[in-house]
Amino acid sequence: MNIDRLYENVETKGHVCVGLDTAADYVPELERKKAQNDAEAVLAFNKALIDSTHDICACFKVQIAYYEEMGLSGLKAYSETLKYIRAKNCLAIADIKRSDISDTAVRYAKAHFCGDFEADFVTLSPYMGMDSIEPWLKEAEKSGKGAFVLMRTSNAGMRDFQYLSLQTIPRLYNAVGDKMTELAKAHMGKNGYGIFGAVVGCTEREEAAQIRENYGSLFFLIPGYGAQGGAAEDVALLLKNGNGGVVNASRSIITAWKAENKTGADNNAAALAARNAAIKMRDEIREAAK
Repeated sequence: MNIDRLYENVETKGHVCVGLDTAADYVPELERKKAQNDAEAVLAFNKALIDSTHDICACFKVQIAYYEEMGLSGLKAYSETLKYIRAKNCLAIADIKRSDISDTAVRYAKAHFCGDFEADFVTLSPYMGMDSIEPWLKEAEKSGKGAFVLMRTSNAGMRDFQYLSLQTIPRLYNAVGDKMTELAKAHMGKNGYGIFGAVVGCTEREEAAQIRENYGSLFFLIPGYGAQGGAAEDVALLLKNGNGGVVNASRSIITAWKAENKTGADNNAAALAARNAAIKMRDEIREAAK
């Protein structure tokens, strides 16, 4: 199962999930000028970053919106990026945040669990109900795939809905966690985590330890580190015995070359800067999780 592979990757490589949320202006200008179009430039940039970080990160997350923006050539770059990640024997999370029911959900699942857009995990929104999740589960069981369901995100607007109090539970996000825990118990990997995990941001430290205690069978995809203000100490509260979660960082890694003021940089320089940023992040989280 992919959830077991992810757990083992965290053990050996660390907690970093490199987010390839790659806008064209994240690519060094020198490389954009060499490419026929922005999609080609993004793909070459992604490959350079994958080559430089695949041995020090647990997985990669590819946010589809950045590729849809570029049209058909962008979707080809998205597809090729996923294929390149998986060809390196690495795990790819397709950040697609789908939510629909019935046969439509089945079609989405087939589209992103096999074929041109095949990934090892996807992100899902649960707010249409469990019948928007179950079709994905059926498809996942056939192939060992997995998913991360939005539970408590890291954006400022998450309080608009996720923090609403209900009669029987303290927060709406708790309802998602409770349902996903039920699902996890019925579909468990060998390391004690359900094949479907949850997205839990690290930007609300005061609740983190309680969330981890309440949802011990859920593997977390943890956004909010770096640019959104989350720190290694915040992440550590969401881990269990040093595992049970991967931590996504996008801009702080893939645009690290800009922070180093590398004017005239190429993809090799960008890849080295990304590697250094990922190693720094990995080591900080490992130290905080001790």
